[in-house]
Amino acid sequence: FFEEGESKIVVYGITFLFYIINYFIIVFFNTALIHCAKLYFDGEQDITVGKGLSFSLSRIGTIFSWAIVAGTVGAVLKIIQEESGLVGKIITGLIGVVWNVATFFVVPVMAYENLSPFAAIKRSSSIMKEKWGESIGANFSFGIVQFVLILGAMLVGFIIGALIHPIAGVIVGVMLAFIIYAVISATQTIFICAIYRNINGSLDEHFSQ
Repeated sequence: FFEEGESKIVVYGITFLFYIINYFIIVFFNTALIHCAKLYFDGEQDITVGKGLSFSLSRIGTIFSWAIVAGTVGAVLKIIQEESGLVGKIITGLIGVVWNVATFFVVPVMAYENLSPFAAIKRSSSIMKEKWGESIGANFSFGIVQFVLILGAMLVGFIIGALIHPIAGVIVGVMLAFIIYAVISATQTIFICAIYRNINGSLDEHFSQ
């Protein structure tokens, strides 16, 4: 069994590993989705999941390097937040917001501009300055929609729980919430691709302004 100091090191290590794996999986599939969206904006007719996954595999090194950077930042902020007081939690929360804003366009930038993680952050930040209205609007709008739909899922779960069985209500509510989160997340990723494409090309033919 570990002593208290050793136990914390183990927990920190597990947290760090979890964040890296989590970011890798998310970015891998988001890259595939963004590529499929790009193919659509380019007028491609034969768009398949396989094409998206193949593209992600071709960028596996870039994706892994970003997962290490993003996972490290996420783990460090999480650890500091848990170990600090109220002021520390507020500060790390603000840093997290700034980080999310600065890295809003990192995935398409890394996918198509072949930049290192830190160069991609710089490029993402410059795009954010140019398209801050769309970016903030996307976060706010998608967040509101997701919140309302999650409330609806909870209501459906509550009704099913009251009419049929509480466990059935919980299962249905959780499943609906998961589906809603997945759909909103995918939609936001496509929207990010659209904004990025709008900067580097034209959307007139395949995407309504």
